[in-house]
Amino acid sequence: MLLSLAALAAAGWFWTREPLAPATQETTASKPGGLRRQAPRRERLVDQTPLLTARSLLPLALTGEEQQLARQAERLANHEVDLAFADALRRAALAPAQASPELKALADTKLKAETQVEADRQVLQRLTQQLAGAGLATRGALQDQLEVAKAQLELDGDELDAAAEDLARAGGDSQARIRRLKEAHEAADRESSRLLAATPATPAFQVGSLAGRIGEGLALRAKGARLETARQEALAKAQLLTQRHEILSQASKKDQEDREAAKYWAKNLVRESSQGPGRDQAQQAVSYLKQYSEDQRRLADMGRRIQDQKALAEVYGTWKSVVDGYGLTSLHHALARLLWILGLALAAFLMGMLVDHLFHRAAGEKKSAGTLRVVVKLVLQVLCGLAILFILFGLPAQTTTVLGLAGAGLTVAMKDFIVAFFGWFILMGRNGIRVGDWVEIRGVGGEVVEIGLLRTVVMETGSWADAGHPTGRRVAFVNNFAIEGHFFNFSTSGQWMWDELILLIPTGQDPYPVIDGIQKLVERETEANAHLAEQEWQGATARYHVKSFSAAPGLNIVPSNNGIEIRVRYITRAFERHETRLRLNQAVVELMHGPRGDAGSPGGKGEA
Repeated sequence: MLLSLAALAAAGWFWTREPLAPATQETTASKPGGLRRQAPRRERLVDQTPLLTARSLLPLALTGEEQQLARQAERLANHEVDLAFADALRRAALAPAQASPELKALADTKLKAETQVEADRQVLQRLTQQLAGAGLATRGALQDQLEVAKAQLELDGDELDAAAEDLARAGGDSQARIRRLKEAHEAADRESSRLLAATPATPAFQVGSLAGRIGEGLALRAKGARLETARQEALAKAQLLTQRHEILSQASKKDQEDREAAKYWAKNLVRESSQGPGRDQAQQAVSYLKQYSEDQRRLADMGRRIQDQKALAEVYGTWKSVVDGYGLTSLHHALARLLWILGLALAAFLMGMLVDHLFHRAAGEKKSAGTLRVVVKLVLQVLCGLAILFILFGLPAQTTTVLGLAGAGLTVAMKDFIVAFFGWFILMGRNGIRVGDWVEIRGVGGEVVEIGLLRTVVMETGSWADAGHPTGRRVAFVNNFAIEGHFFNFSTSGQWMWDELILLIPTGQDPYPVIDGIQKLVERETEANAHLAEQEWQGATARYHVKSFSAAPGLNIVPSNNGIEIRVRYITRAFERHETRLRLNQAVVELMHGPRGDAGSPGGKGEA
């Protein structure tokens, strides 16, 4: 199927290919010596191809130099076509009419109409003269006859025009057809300069971009091909006219003796009219002289046409040279843009390597150095990519409007990503979070394991009231929580946090000694941490002018059906939380049940 379509397309392309140059298909009239060219498929009375070609090339002239050459080519082609019209009229006058019955009848009708019109004019002239010398008695009658004669002349003139139109339509009056073509040519010539002004087309891309330079080079190449085709047509036309000129010149040389005899005959008729030949011979001599004069005019006009065609070919050649120079300049600029693109790509690669080298040492010292390295490389690559796109396609038309609309659309479509990206800067700031911090985000607590440009990953742990061991689940949060919401960081400053210890005193046991002992025990075990925490909090809150916080442990007693529940809150470091709780639990067990070695004594047994 595909092969069949390809074959059909190839056949259509071959069938619709550009035809041969019009100059090679021109039809010539009968030449001296009885030579005639082979008749083409469609005969042309006057070949206006040079002028049509020159006018079709006018819109291609963009620069001042090209426009001057285009105008010069149009003037030369116009002059050559005017000479072609004059030559066609001479050939039509000398060519014998075709002797078909239909044409003969139309010619007789036209001749009768011409004779009648001439007779009407003579009658009109006679009546006009009589009216000028007539008296008052006959003036009225002559005036009426004159009006009738004028009406008759007008009617016979219309019949003559109709007969001439019928004869020309049937092909029996080539001169009339050529005159109509010449009138149309002159009417179009008056409007050509205004209508065919060079109007350059709007390029698809900016001229300064690489794509614009490539398009300009292709357009210049196509223009050069058209100019070369026009030059070849002009040369072919000049060669054809040269051949016709040679044939006509040879025929004129053969008739040299007849022409000299006609000149001598005419001189004798002028000088010695009484002894010269008769009236028929005189008319024949005049006919010969006119014919030879027409041949000389045709030779002179044909020589000028040859010169015009050669000059036209030179103009097209010069124009093509100018276009080739523009094409070389366009190629030079395109290569320069390509070098810029390659240079930017190489610069992006080298800058990426430089960023990797600069951040290699800092990656081990600061955990955020790796993320910053990715950001810097991404920004550099995006900038280089935008620069390459601008060099490749150029700045879009109305850049500010396009950028504004594109920015608004991207802002609406990528709102969450944009807010998350800016939230990353907040998280990386002084009051943000770091990898390893214990945080609570949107009700989920855990340890930070990754901080990306768009997401923060936390290893989830239990609530702060229980053991707080990891659950094994990784929870990812979009960074927009840093702007649109809030988060808790339990690892800021000295990484202090409150922990809680819960005890139950059974019913029937005196709770007061246990409560006093636990309070003193917790105060003794957390005294150092409480003192350091108060100092750090006092320094951190001094600039905000808020009341200082107390880090002293708190004790809360809650009665229940099973006994008395004691809740002790104390301060500890986040990374020492489990060790502190274990130490306090061991101390409380020893307080309530005695040391491990005294577990079997009656006193310790009674206290338990």
